[in-house]
Amino acid sequence: MKRPPETIEHDFLEFLYAWNLRAGVATPGVHRRIARWLMARHAGEDRRLLLMAFRGCGKSTLVGLWCAWRLAVQPDLRILVLAADHMLAARMVATVRRIVERHPLCRHLLGGDEAWASDRFTVRRAGAIREPSMLAQGIGGNVTGARAELIICDDVEVAGNCDTPGKREELRERLAECEFILTPGGTILYVGTPHCADSLYAPPETEGAYLASYRRLRIPLLDEAGRSAWPERFLGEGIRALRDRVGPLQFRRQMLLECASSGAARLDPALLVRYGEELDYREANGRPILSLLGRRLVAGGGFWDPAYGRPGQGDSSVLAATYSDGEGNHYLHRLAYITQNPDGQPDPATQQCRRVAAIAKELLLPVVRVETNGIGKFLPPLLRREMSRSGVACTVLEHSSHRAKQDRILGALDPVMAARRLYAHEAVFRTAFPQEMAEWKPGAAGVKDDALDAVAGCLLAEPVRMPSLPPVPRGASWRG
Repeated sequence: MKRPPETIEHDFLEFLYAWNLRAGVATPGVHRRIARWLMARHAGEDRRLLLMAFRGCGKSTLVGLWCAWRLAVQPDLRILVLAADHMLAARMVATVRRIVERHPLCRHLLGGDEAWASDRFTVRRAGAIREPSMLAQGIGGNVTGARAELIICDDVEVAGNCDTPGKREELRERLAECEFILTPGGTILYVGTPHCADSLYAPPETEGAYLASYRRLRIPLLDEAGRSAWPERFLGEGIRALRDRVGPLQFRRQMLLECASSGAARLDPALLVRYGEELDYREANGRPILSLLGRRLVAGGGFWDPAYGRPGQGDSSVLAATYSDGEGNHYLHRLAYITQNPDGQPDPATQQCRRVAAIAKELLLPVVRVETNGIGKFLPPLLRREMSRSGVACTVLEHSSHRAKQDRILGALDPVMAARRLYAHEAVFRTAFPQEMAEWKPGAAGVKDDALDAVAGCLLAEPVRMPSLPPVPRGASWRG
C-alpha cells in the first residue's frame, strides 16, 4: 500500500541533487561531504552539532536545503533560526521558503493558509501548532516562550559581538536560552567560523570550550598538505590573492578555521615598499593632477592623533599623511611627530595646530581628521582657525574611534602590508615608526603605538576602490 505523500522518506543527497539539477549547477565534493555528515548525524540521532566550513563554502545554503528536506520528511517540524541579527536570520528563512516553493519534492508542503512571510512561514501540516514551521530571530531578540524541535545557530558569532570579554559573556548567556526553547529530543546545529581567540567554536581540547561536547565537522579551505577543499572555485593563485587582501590573521580565522589570537600577529617593517620620490603637482586642461611614482593619485588626507604633554613624556602627538592611487596602493608620505614648547608663545595647542596646518599646506592635503576621543575635542576649531590664517584649503573633520585600538591597527595595516600595497617614503624610515612597528604586540602594556594608530586612521578613512579598467567601446554618443 502506497504511503501518503506526507510520510515519504527522501534521501538528503537525492534532495540536494534534484535541487542542483533544477538550477543547472554541479554538486561539488565539499557539498557532498557536508550532506553526508548531516545525514549520518541525523541517522545516528546526534542532537548537538557544529558545522565549521570556510567562508564562501555555501554552508548556510546547504543547511537551508537540509531544513527544507527535514520539513519535507516531517511537516510538523518547528525550526528556529538564530543569527547575529534578525536580517541575517531572515535571509536563511527566506531561502528555505523559496526552496519549499520550487523544489519538486516539497509540493506536498504547499497550500497552508497560515503565515507565509520572509522571516516566518508555515507549511501544510496536520493539527494546530502555535509556532510557525520556520521562524527567524536575531540573537538579541526575545525568544522566550518559543518552542522548536530544531534550532539553527547560523553565524551567531560575528566581529561586532565577540571583540571584548563582556560581549563574549553576553553572547553565551543569550545562547543558553536555546536549551529552554528546544523540545525534548530536539537538535541544535551551530554553523559558523571563528572571529576571535576565545571563540564559541574553540577546539574541544581547549579549556572552557563552549561547544566541547558537540559533534563537529571542520572543513578548512586548505588541508595539511595545502590542497584546496574546493579546487574548482578556490585555486592556488586566487587563494594567495585572497590572503593578501584580508591579511594573514583574518585568513587563518575565516578560511583555515583557527581560533588565532591577535597577539600572534606581527607587523614586519620589511613588508613596507620604500620609495624616495616627491609629489608631482601639475595642471592639464585646467584640471589639477597630483602624481607620485608616475601614478595619478585619487585620494589622500591626514590623520592627527594629538597628545598634550611635555616632549618625551607620555603619548606622542602624531600626524600621518597618506595618499592612494586608482589601483589600491597606499602611500605613507609623511609621518610627523608634532612637538611644542610648553614655556613658549603662543600656547602649546596653537603651536601644534600651526605645525599641522603648515604640513597640510606643504602636502596639499584635502582633509585632516582629528582624533577627538581624548584631549583632541577642543582642537578642531583651533586647527580650522590656523588653516584659515595660513590660507590652506583643507577640511578639518572630527573623528571618534569606537573600536579597540589593536583591532583598528590590525584591520588597517595587516591586509595592505600582506599584499605589499603600503608604500612608505624614505623619510618615514628615519622616524621611530619602523621600530614602533617591529616592537608592537597587540594587547601588550607599555608599547608605543601612537604612530601606528595615526596611520591606521588614514587607511581606514580611505574608501575601497576597485582597480580601474578601460571603458568598453560603445560607439558614438551625445556625450562624446
